[in-house]
Amino acid sequence: ERMALPQRIVFPPEKICMDWRQKRRPGAGLYNLGSTCYLNVILQCLTYTPPLANYLLSYEHSQSCQQQGFCMMCIMEAHVRKVLCSSAGAILPGAVLRDLKFIGEEFEYGRQENAYEFLRCTLNAMHRACLSGRCDLDVSSQETTIVHQIFGGLMKSRVTCLSCQAVVDSYKAFLDVSLDIRVRASSLITVLEDCVTPKQLDQKECFRCSKCKKKAAASKKVTVHRVPRVLTLCLERADQWTGTKISKFVEYPEYLNLRPYMSDTAGEPLLCSLYAIVVHSGDTCLEGHFLCYTKASNGLWYKMDDESVDNCDIGTVLGQQAYLLFYAR
Repeated sequence: ERMALPQRIVFPPEKICMDWRQKRRPGAGLYNLGSTCYLNVILQCLTYTPPLANYLLSYEHSQSCQQQGFCMMCIMEAHVRKVLCSSAGAILPGAVLRDLKFIGEEFEYGRQENAYEFLRCTLNAMHRACLSGRCDLDVSSQETTIVHQIFGGLMKSRVTCLSCQAVVDSYKAFLDVSLDIRVRASSLITVLEDCVTPKQLDQKECFRCSKCKKKAAASKKVTVHRVPRVLTLCLERADQWTGTKISKFVEYPEYLNLRPYMSDTAGEPLLCSLYAIVVHSGDTCLEGHFLCYTKASNGLWYKMDDESVDNCDIGTVLGQQAYLLFYAR
């Protein structure tokens, strides 16, 4: 189906600051209350996302928040402030644990959950919190909130009729990109190259061309139409058919040029730099342990494993079996 480009009713982009406003040592670790490592790693990665942390530390949301009861933005604001400004070695993310059911109804306290699902639910809860009580906003608009301003991008899908060469373009907004690493995937670059390579539609996706009016073979090419300020990539490590974990090492760079994967490949390089990764250790995707590596505002990397926060070097970071990768423009 064709989708119009999302309207741009926007949190003023000039207010978004991609560099840390304040340099400081890394903040506190997070206590694990039994199978809560999936939640800790996402909270840490979001805490060290510079444009989000700058916004949350400015109090801008809570000063105008009209929410009664649960508000994910207010919770994140208090959490980030507590982590970055506390002198404690570790803190308890109590408010997040208390309101787990509001963040995602599938989450159950005491059970190991998937970090990627928790990230998606947290971003959606923050987005909803920004929209509450603002009836002047078109909810279908994809750029209404600070969340979409930071994490939101646009994919373009171009279907070409192989009979008459007519093209149909459609667009889809995204907050993260999930990548299949089963095929030809020794590095992130080969995975991305594979993503933007045109693929012939199979017979089941029967395509009726609106120009030559017949069912024809067609090819589809997906490209990034608009790059988000923060690009979140998930390397799918659960095999869709067997559920077993794909444990191979996929190489990923510290600096990634997104230009070759754009709808418009001409122009300046579009560079993003890695600032956080999530790693899963364990034999299956349903158990095991999550930890993360993040770059603090002082420019140094730290391994964050629940309550422990230890400095490390970029070589260690790039040598992990990454599950989630966070890149900032």
